This record gives sequence, C-alpha cells and structure tokens, in this order.
Amino acid sequence: MSIADKLVLQRQHHLKWRSLDRLELILMIICGVLCFGFSLSVTADIVTRTLGNPWLWLQELTSTLFIYAIFIGAAVATRRNDHLYLTAVSEAMHGTPRLIVEILIRVVVLSVAGVLIYYGYVNYIRGFGSFRLPSNTPIASLYAAIPLSGVLIALFTVEQLVNGIRNGFDHPEPLDDAGDSPPADTGFQNRGQP
Repeated sequence: MSIADKLVLQRQHHLKWRSLDRLELILMIICGVLCFGFSLSVTADIVTRTLGNPWLWLQELTSTLFIYAIFIGAAVATRRNDHLYLTAVSEAMHGTPRLIVEILIRVVVLSVAGVLIYYGYVNYIRGFGSFRLPSNTPIASLYAAIPLSGVLIALFTVEQLVNGIRNGFDHPEPLDDAGDSPPADTGFQNRGQP
C-alpha cells in the first residue's frame, strides 16, 4: 500500500471524483509539512529565547504556518467529511429524509465557503495597507489563506452534492483494512430465551 493510498481516504468514495484524489493527497502533504514547520518554529523560538538571543521573525513564521495549516486543513477535512459536517443527524436517516438533510447540510457548508471567499478576499485586499513586523511584509500574506480555503471548501462541497444527488448519500461503508472487523462471536447466547 503506497503513501497515497494511506493519505487519500476511500471512505464515502461514492461522493468523490477520482480526479480530485491527487489534490487531496497534495493538500494532506502540505498540511503535514505546515504542522511540522509550525512545531519546529515554536521549538526554535523557545530555544532562542531561552538562550537570550530571540529571533523575532520566528513569531511571524509560526503564525503564518499555523494559519495556513488551519485553513488548508479545514478544506481537506471537508472533502474527507471530517469537518463542517453533521454526521449524527444524517446517518440516522434513510431514503428521502436523508437526501434532504444531506443536501441542506451541504448548502450550509457551501454558504460558509461563500462567506470565506467574499470576506476573505475583502480582508486580503485591505491587508496590503497593514504590515507585519519585523519583516514589513503585508498582512495580506496571512489573509490569502482564507479565500483559498473557501474556494477549496466550495469545490469539495459541490463535488459531494453532485455525486450525492447522482449516486445517493446512503451507502454502506466497506470494512477498513486498518483493523475494522466484524464483531467477533463470543460464544455467549442469550440465557433468557429457551
């Protein structure tokens, strides 16, 4: 099993387009690199402050890595149905009620994506008037993650809406190779019945 097979979830694959699997893989790798970089920069910041010679630019790097990891991670989680998704409500239903609830949930997520795109872009444009210290880079470099995340969330939500309406949202999940197995027969029987 390759790394790509481990990073790209096959769960609910009936709601996904195969052509976007590569994008999910790339975004997962980017999230991993961002989280690793964030941890490394926090550690370096602590070490340099402890030694009495702090590198002030590390705080800028840390906040940039953190913000991008959060917003790109939210987009990936949307595709994987791990975030911005109310599974408990919809998975308890079947047939037409489930279809209606699944569509409503994704319309709400699509609305959130629209807000991220619009207001994120507005903040991005306004961010060229403010600068981060000590590097003097425009704060727009941070705000760029917001509309990017909105576009990705919208793309993945439309993908799920189209495929859910076409293929249905209610599909039994196959057993996962990572250890999910059917319940074991314990040999105990209900003693109250003859």
